[in-house]
Amino acid sequence: MNPKTGLTFFFIAIFLAACGAVPVTPNQVVAQLPGDNGALLVQAPPDATATATPFQPLPITPTPLATEVPPTPLPTDVPAEAPPPEIPKLATSTPFAKTGNYPSPSLFADWPIPGPMGVFKQPKQQLNILIMGSDQRPDEVAFRTDVILLLTINANKGTATLTSFPRDLYVYLPGWTMDRINTAHFRGGWEMVALTFEYNFGVRPDHWVFVDFAGFKEIVNDLGGIEIYAENEITDWRGDGKGYYSVGPGWERMNGADALWYVRARKTTSDFDRTRRQQEVLVGLFRKLISVDGVIRAPELYDDYKKIILTDMTLDDIVPLLPLATIVYDTDNIRRYAIGPEHVSSWINSYGSAVLIPNQDEVYKTMKQALQAK
Repeated sequence: MNPKTGLTFFFIAIFLAACGAVPVTPNQVVAQLPGDNGALLVQAPPDATATATPFQPLPITPTPLATEVPPTPLPTDVPAEAPPPEIPKLATSTPFAKTGNYPSPSLFADWPIPGPMGVFKQPKQQLNILIMGSDQRPDEVAFRTDVILLLTINANKGTATLTSFPRDLYVYLPGWTMDRINTAHFRGGWEMVALTFEYNFGVRPDHWVFVDFAGFKEIVNDLGGIEIYAENEITDWRGDGKGYYSVGPGWERMNGADALWYVRARKTTSDFDRTRRQQEVLVGLFRKLISVDGVIRAPELYDDYKKIILTDMTLDDIVPLLPLATIVYDTDNIRRYAIGPEHVSSWINSYGSAVLIPNQDEVYKTMKQALQAK
């Protein structure tokens, strides 16, 4: 077996976060935002046309923040052939809610900005690690973190919690405006991501990890494949010559190509379903890794994996987590949450893009449970 298969459950499983990403279109225009925060703005090319697609680029010239806020900042340029659904009601939102100690918006928002959720009081010694995934590396000028997952480890209770966030959540990016959550990193790097999570979800992650899915198939194959429990049946297109392919429901054994397809498939399903499948494969990887002796070899493999996994965690941060690997062998110890359809309302924003408006009250309840907060 390839020695790399022995990395800790933490590092290997993180590869999953990169699966299913949609890269930024190559001909998009990248511009430096005003100021010295290093944030980048990804814009549409000059010949782009407006279409009501889920992943339409941002407009070339953003609208500056108005001196006087209009009483009803709602979009007026939604294409006639795709009128927006009824606007969801958010009783706690105002056109420009007080943002507390967080930066005020620099651009006018096309959706009312909610107030900050407030930071949850979590159990002592609980650790939150934000896993971000994309097809592109962060040293490239334009990318979106299209897979976002929070790993919460509670050593005292012996639990690990996975919480998934859809990439199209329309949230407040402190200092910017309302935007998709998957744009936070290229708006202002890790600090913007951390502020966005603290403002909208009540938790500032302790650490971050960024990965792509390069090598994902090789890792699964080196492990001899994995077994996952597919909660639902899925039939979707495979680009490797197998055409439409079906799995589930029930236990499934998968090689690297199977697992990569399973976590990325989206032609016949939704992003909500895909986040569930990603968690299923994550649990399968956890369990398989416990059966290999390489978990104790993490220190010697750290140098190999840090070349393909970018993180602010040092080896000293990782080693204390290794004994917790046995937690995940018993799936009863893995708590799984997601911001799902019951937490959001669909909307077409002023740029013609499909986004998800969070219901702050419902998100609050889920985050409180996921974080085991008081």
